[in-house]
Amino acid sequence: MTVPPPVPDADRMSFNGTGSSYFDGDNPVPRPVTLTVDRRAGNLEIGLPGSGVETAVWPLRDIRMLGDQPRKQSVMLRSVGDPLARLLLANPDVLPYLPNLRRRAPPKGRGRLAVWATIAVAAVAVQIGILVPLLADSLANYIPRAGERALGEATFSQIREALAETEFAPLALCERPEGRAALQTMIEKLTVPLNLEQPVSVFVLNHEMVNAFALPGGFVVLFRGLIEAAEGPDEVAAVLAHEIGHVVSRDPTRHALRSAGSIGVLGLLFGDFAGGAAVLFLTERLISAQYSQGAELAADKFAFDALENADVSPAAVGDMFERLRAKYGDRDGVVAHFLTHPTLTERIDAARAAATEGAVYEQILTNAEWQQLETICAARSRPD
Repeated sequence: MTVPPPVPDADRMSFNGTGSSYFDGDNPVPRPVTLTVDRRAGNLEIGLPGSGVETAVWPLRDIRMLGDQPRKQSVMLRSVGDPLARLLLANPDVLPYLPNLRRRAPPKGRGRLAVWATIAVAAVAVQIGILVPLLADSLANYIPRAGERALGEATFSQIREALAETEFAPLALCERPEGRAALQTMIEKLTVPLNLEQPVSVFVLNHEMVNAFALPGGFVVLFRGLIEAAEGPDEVAAVLAHEIGHVVSRDPTRHALRSAGSIGVLGLLFGDFAGGAAVLFLTERLISAQYSQGAELAADKFAFDALENADVSPAAVGDMFERLRAKYGDRDGVVAHFLTHPTLTERIDAARAAATEGAVYEQILTNAEWQQLETICAARSRPD
């Protein structure tokens, strides 16, 4: 159907309704109509002579043309506000006054539900992808230390239970006194010169995994497998210093907030994590955490400074990473834990560049102390 140009302006215009019919949606019988456009009110008045309803009023902006048309000489119209009724329009002179004739109507019923569902999903995606990370970065510096400590303790307990060989006892802590004394010596040499605000609690778990990680609340966890894989105490100290760097920057807390979302925020604020589902979820996320590029670079820088202050070469960081990568590959154990942006090769080069040229460095532990640390899990391990 060819649409004629608009007629001259007028407030009310009547059109010939011959050949046009109205269907109310309840009765399939067509009704003859009269047609009037009230431009001031913005309505199409559909007169229904001989019916109980004298006039059906459709807003001009709500009138839409259906996709399937009955014949070329007429068009089938509907109103957004009256989805069942139909107007078979045979007079093309009315069409120029229908501004949204071919515009898609707002969804109704299931369509509207689908739209709202899409909006809801998008809102959740924005919350998870944008708002929660921003909130995590902002709140991490204001979370009470007690809340962080509670989350760290609960998560550490879950990790020990998850890695236990039996259901009756958690994974054993390595507590041989001579080994603990050697480890404490290493911790003090790395941290005392820096005068840290938050105390660091370091534990060794009796497991063959070659890994280390930090938890909220000042916890750092080493595995027996990491100590066994190291060729000297400086390599263990390098990994330990890196994880202490994450603790100082509160990276585990930020990671926990991002992972647990609003539930994690409330838990950290109130320190209530006993038996919480958030802890079960966070256990896996924290043990294999891969931080942002900025967080990793900051932890590396902290490790370089801590080692330098302890008279240990910062190159030990690169030596440890390179040897473990050659032995275990890029995706296994501790290397996978550290494998993030920037590349591991760049970080190895940065560690070696951090060493002062010509400086004479010392080993962080004596040979006797290193032997004691190597056997920290050999005897007197206790389950709790």
